[in-house]
Amino acid sequence: MKIFIAGASGAMGSQLVPQLVARGHEVVGTTRSAGKVGALRTLGAEPVVVDALDPEAVAEAVAKAEPEVVVHQLTALGGRPSFREVKRMAAATNRLRTEGTDHLLAAARAVGVRTFVAQSNAIWVERTGGPVIDENGRLEPNPPKDAEPLVAALRHLEEAVTGISWADGIAIRYGAFYGPGTGVETASGAVMAEMIRKRMVPIIGGGGGMMSWVHITDAASATVAAIERGRPGIYHVADDEPAPVRDVLPVLAKALGAKPPRRVPAWLVRLVAGQAPVHMMTQACGISSEKIKRELGWTPRYPSWRTGFAEGLR
Repeated sequence: MKIFIAGASGAMGSQLVPQLVARGHEVVGTTRSAGKVGALRTLGAEPVVVDALDPEAVAEAVAKAEPEVVVHQLTALGGRPSFREVKRMAAATNRLRTEGTDHLLAAARAVGVRTFVAQSNAIWVERTGGPVIDENGRLEPNPPKDAEPLVAALRHLEEAVTGISWADGIAIRYGAFYGPGTGVETASGAVMAEMIRKRMVPIIGGGGGMMSWVHITDAASATVAAIERGRPGIYHVADDEPAPVRDVLPVLAKALGAKPPRRVPAWLVRLVAGQAPVHMMTQACGISSEKIKRELGWTPRYPSWRTGFAEGLR
């Protein structure tokens, strides 16, 4: 198929492009940076530099590519995780999930795209009835005030994509990424790994919030399955072992050669950083990926973060 990937130079795109090319697909990939054109071409994609927030530029790029499938992997995540920088990245990503989604959908509809696949995430799925939720779970209806814009942007993306009638609209809620390009890796300069080594990622409160993880190569292979065989709606993509933060972070720190994470009272984090990180570390739920396994035959290479951290971060 002819596949247009918006955000092809990011962590996911860098894994997704070569997997699609290896399966015989023709890929056009976008990037915001002219400096990443060569890397995209090396991966096997036809690169195009485009501002995803410019509707005319997006429409022109999609019209020129004439794809059968559009894949939305746009985020603005990356860089140094200072408080100011995190706020900037979050606001920019929210725009890509709202305005960027709308521009891509309009462009895709204009050229008769038959499948539209978009990146969501499972961090803000509502925890009801148990610690692990399937695709029937909804995004948190009453998030902390400091998380409201983020959750609203995710909700906009999911509803806009799965609500289309002119193509198969698929939203994928991924677990937390780790591996090459994600920041949770062993390479020098990996931001999250550096923070963990400096003990800047603590266990907040009792650490009872659940986490679902997925190695970036597994996330990409699940996305390939959704592109090729997916049905309209939402898929969850993570490994088979959702677990409390208090269990995961010490194992991740050990895999990165770091000291065990500190423990910090929830009231102190709430005072300094807001309610959102407290909610994630104490109330978040894990996700089940049984649907994509059952319907699309997807199997993760790393079914547990325990082996994934030990082997997939090398």
